[in-house]
Formats: sequence, structure tokens, C-alpha cells
Amino acid sequence: MMYRLNRLFHPVSGRCLDVAVDHGFFGEPSFLLGIEDMPDVVGRLVEAGPDAIQLTPGQAPLLQSLPGKAKPALVLRTDIANVYGNPLETFVFSQHFPDAVEQAVRLDAACVVANLLQLPGRPEIRQQCIVSIMALRQACTAYGMPLMIEPLVMRDNVSGGYTVEGDVDKIAALVRQARELGADVIKADPTDDIDAYARVITVAAGVPVLVRGGGRVSDEILLSRTERLLAQGAAGIVYGRNIIQHPTPGAMVHALMAMLHDGASASDAASILGRA
Repeated sequence: MMYRLNRLFHPVSGRCLDVAVDHGFFGEPSFLLGIEDMPDVVGRLVEAGPDAIQLTPGQAPLLQSLPGKAKPALVLRTDIANVYGNPLETFVFSQHFPDAVEQAVRLDAACVVANLLQLPGRPEIRQQCIVSIMALRQACTAYGMPLMIEPLVMRDNVSGGYTVEGDVDKIAALVRQARELGADVIKADPTDDIDAYARVITVAAGVPVLVRGGGRVSDEILLSRTERLLAQGAAGIVYGRNIIQHPTPGAMVHALMAMLHDGASASDAASILGRA
């Protein structure tokens, strides 16, 4: 398992930039902005050179069929849910591919990822996620495949689907549950109080925590937030829309990689963007 994680995390900094472009999996039209042409998206990301790209089983061959040793590692999304719909459907679900880990092995993935969703008034969704995680954990152990768990505390959005909740107590509790379920890597939302994120790192108890990017924000907010999260011990970031919907996605990748691996400040990273 550690052998695959060595492909995910930088050998010097020990950190990871995973660019998530698995949004088409969730069936929400607004999520397709910037990723309509996936061969082009994957090609441009490979050229920019993040540590990893997060893809679905249907799109992963776009990355893995490319020749050469230097391409980013594959993080394979293994589960699908409909919690982001606008309007939200009356029947809400989350489930994983039954052969997800076997597919990951065939695709030479470095890691698989699955949600741990906490939705208000919908405990059955959390149960579905736990059942999926337990099955994935068993298969991951058998095949030596690292398991990334994505604990997402959601709040009801009366105008559509569920949106993320930034309460540090709730996030820390769900992150701890992910740790107890056997996560090798945890992908978690930032807290409303960014300076409280150290609590999330602590409850993860040694498992590397990658911070989820969420919705699109300004460059200034993104870089400042990233700097503060890294200072508190985050092992990296999983950003999607803040990279793929950026006017210069490659420059944003370079700016974030400089922060993660070279110790660049938010100001330094902004200068990299400014030169693009």
C-alpha cells in the first residue's frame, strides 16, 4: 500500500496536489463547466504536472493511456451520489462500483476515493457510505490499494441540493470516523474558521489530510486559505473547479505546486499567476 502512496505524495515535501475532474459522475449540469472536453482537460493538466488527477473509471483511460513515466498519478473515484442536484431529487443515494478496486488495479491507480456523507435528516445515506467504505476497505487491503475517504458534512440547501458545512466540531467528528474506518488518506473540507483546522489534523491521528477545494473562489482567497491550511499541517489539497475553471489552469497548478513543494507564500504564488 505504501508503494502506491509513494507515487501520490512528493518525495521531498511529502505533500500532494490532486486535481479533481470527476465532477461529471454526479449528473449535475452545472458541474460540467470547464470539463466538457475531457481529452483536452486531461491533456492540459498532464502538461501542467500536478501530483495526481482524480478521475472516474470511464475517464481514467484518458490519463493512463498516455505514454511515459512522468504523468500524474491516478486517483480513482469509486462511488456515485446524487446529493448535488438542483432541485434535489426525492430519492437520494450513494453507492460504489462492486468491482471498484479491481478496476483500480487494472488502471494502475495510486489510490481510490469514496465519500462519507453526513446529510441532515438522511442517516440512511451515511449508512450507505459506511457499507461502501467497509467493502472497499476489505478489497483495498487484499489488493494493496490505498483508500482515500472523503468525509463531507452537508447542510440542507432549500434552493437546491446540499452544500458543505464548515463547523469544525462536525467536520472533526466525521474525519475521526473516517480514520476509524481505516482511511489511508483523508480528503476533508476546510473549516469556517481556517485557523481551527489543526483540530482536524489532530483527530486524523497521523493519516495525511488533503483539503477539499469546493466551489469557485477568488485567487486571493484560494491562495491565502491554502497557505494557512498548509501551515496547520495539511498534507496537500484536492482542488477541482478552482483549477479547471480558472482562466489559466496550468498557471494555477504551477502556483499551487510552488506552495506545496517549494515553500512559496501566497504572495509568491500570486506572482506566478501574474506572469501567466
